[in-house]
Amino acid sequence: MPICVGVAFKRVARSYWFDPNGISLKEGDRVVVETSHGEELGSVKIGPREAPIEDMQSVLNFVLRHAGAEDAAREKENLGKAREALVLCKERIGFYGLSMKLLQAEYSFDASQVTIYFASESRVDFRNLVRDLAAELHVRVQMHQVGARDEAKILGGVGPCGLTLCCATFLTEFAPVSMKMAKDQSLFLNPVKFSGICGKLMCCLRYEHETYVEARSRMPQIGAIVMSPRGQGKVAELNLLKETVIVHLFESGAELEFIASELKIEKTTRCTDCRGCQVDQLQDDAAESTLL
Repeated sequence: MPICVGVAFKRVARSYWFDPNGISLKEGDRVVVETSHGEELGSVKIGPREAPIEDMQSVLNFVLRHAGAEDAAREKENLGKAREALVLCKERIGFYGLSMKLLQAEYSFDASQVTIYFASESRVDFRNLVRDLAAELHVRVQMHQVGARDEAKILGGVGPCGLTLCCATFLTEFAPVSMKMAKDQSLFLNPVKFSGICGKLMCCLRYEHETYVEARSRMPQIGAIVMSPRGQGKVAELNLLKETVIVHLFESGAELEFIASELKIEKTTRCTDCRGCQVDQLQDDAAESTLL
């Protein structure tokens, strides 16, 4: 396997493999690399190592040089041009009355192309806008419409947990998050309760999902008839993190908490009067739906 370095072109973004080309590199170095679109400035996110063939791009391009003072000056100049492009774009959007929310503009390293990211609830005919921008800026213009999650990633913010958004901090790719994950974690099935500022299900539902599924596999189902140290009863609630079970005892009518390993399952039934059943009554199509 060839020795490669992983280079990313944004602070929080996917890394791509490049041939170090004999240059001594370490994590954090700023480098200029060769791409299919010309030279680009990026940062080494993964130091030199053997990279699996299946993880590489079809063509392995080269690192050209360490980024120097001239490269940094060009990057600063491009950032200034990007701000000017946003101002011009906002003016033309108002002129044409387009329903667009401007998010960000990026110039390529050689300043031959500007990409403008925007959000909109519908498709937008921006052909006249692109024509006007290209004529004014004298570069190739690309408009890129993004979804709600990418909008949050670009703008940043603070989540319900009080921390900076995961997507703006360390998540380089969005993985699917489904209502079934909320069900497996015994959350109330109201998407508003566990949706991020983007309006989609919070990405963090994936983080502990496997742990919850594994814990649930060791515990009885809600509604199961079990024999506890205090007599027979019916499972009313589960605490997956503590791996304990609330059992409604038939003889005394009390509800007591037991460690799951203390219980012996006698039979499983569907119930309608115990707490927690609202989770199991979720329609299958809603539980299996995936919100991207």
